[in-house]
Amino acid sequence: MWSNDDPTAPGLETLAHFAAGAPSLDLGVGVLPLHRYSPTEIAADVDRLGLDPARLWVGIGSGQLHPQLDAVRRAVGELRNLLPSGTRIAVAAMRPALCHLGGAIADGVLLNWMPPAPAAQARQWVHQGAEDADVAPPVTALYVRVAVGPGASQRLRADEGRYRTINEGHRRHFAALDVPLGSVGVAASARPGVLDGLQPYRSAVDLPIARVLADADTASLVAVAEAAAP
Repeated sequence: MWSNDDPTAPGLETLAHFAAGAPSLDLGVGVLPLHRYSPTEIAADVDRLGLDPARLWVGIGSGQLHPQLDAVRRAVGELRNLLPSGTRIAVAAMRPALCHLGGAIADGVLLNWMPPAPAAQARQWVHQGAEDADVAPPVTALYVRVAVGPGASQRLRADEGRYRTINEGHRRHFAALDVPLGSVGVAASARPGVLDGLQPYRSAVDLPIARVLADADTASLVAVAEAAAP
């Protein structure tokens, strides 16, 4: 189970609640932006919250730091020294250079806002980075927005529309994709359509992560989880 991070809902704090409620699941945070979290602060929070390193994926992203590659490379190196042995580190990436770097230095590369074909291309960039560094390729994961039931298409369009202009990096990313609004993710009326929509993602990356788009109530969240379950 993966948690987002937000200034009003810190991702590692959320993982601590997940850990208590689902003790058998691996847990990931995707991602902690490095302009808001230093590696020292991340390691201190992991220790304070008692998160099991054997179950933990710590995802980091460059956030507003520049140059991005240097910031991510330095943070991964520091986290390797600070975090307990066994903790897996994932790097957020959308463009070739960060995919290549993640392939060389991380345990996972977490992609975002990609249809299946660009995601498969990104996995190739990750594998190339690993090959150049002479290491085993890391897990290539991808957040896939999933909405189900009445209003599913509208929810996907609204979320995608917000991210298309959230910052300059996302503007460039969606411009390069050149795909219609509401096409990056899965929106369906019921489970069969969700499974059909997810199938191309399953072959494009190692780990598709269903990013739930639903109303903020238990029934709506459960409906998406059940529709997207393997």
